[in-house]
Amino acid sequence: MVMDQMIQFMKQMSGKLNSNVYTSLPSQSDPSKIAYIRNLQRELKNKDTLQVPFDELEVVVFDIETTGFFPYKGDKILSIGAVKMQGERVLEDDVFYAPIYSEEAPPEEIEKLTGITKEQLINAEPMGAVLKDFYQFIKSDTLVAHHSSHEKQFMKHATWSVLKTNFQHRIIDTAFLTKIIDPVSNLITLDECCDHYGISIERRHHALYDSIATAKLWSKSIRQVKELGFSNLKDVYAHIANLK
Repeated sequence: MVMDQMIQFMKQMSGKLNSNVYTSLPSQSDPSKIAYIRNLQRELKNKDTLQVPFDELEVVVFDIETTGFFPYKGDKILSIGAVKMQGERVLEDDVFYAPIYSEEAPPEEIEKLTGITKEQLINAEPMGAVLKDFYQFIKSDTLVAHHSSHEKQFMKHATWSVLKTNFQHRIIDTAFLTKIIDPVSNLITLDECCDHYGISIERRHHALYDSIATAKLWSKSIRQVKELGFSNLKDVYAHIANLK
């Protein structure tokens, strides 16, 4: 399987890359970027999304393409894609996509997998600028991702490495709902989930199109958990806590 080959390749590459991957980029410690993020963090502390009804819940579904799985061993983000949602509605006209500057070409296998080329990266904005644009796009909305631990560790590493501030957004994994809806199917990959729910992916391993497919998965999940009687995220957390 392509996924198995990718995982094996990532493991091989992860130990070969420079761990200070962002330090060679152009200067990105712009005080205005850091001030914006810190103001946003204060807003996040005052926002509670757990009791917002699912129909009113605003989230940003996002995805990243990376050179591997381990940011603290030198793997880096190549691109970020995202799409906004309100309740079950995927707002496909309200999207974000940005490749991230690098002087180095992606590894050959990653270029074949993602379609991201050295030319795209050399002409892209640096990480600091992309992060600020991304934070301006998501504001204080809750984030959703498939296999969210991958996105979370890269966002934590990049935000601290470049902006010297902590990543504080809540990220919810799609499995948070799919495991309640269909606990016996053992759905893992995005391809498996999309096949199971009849969702088409326009272009796989592209941060924006994977985000849109993940958003459609989240939409179907929201619809089904509401049918099961859940009204908001707090209801789901309480249900999961009672199962333990």
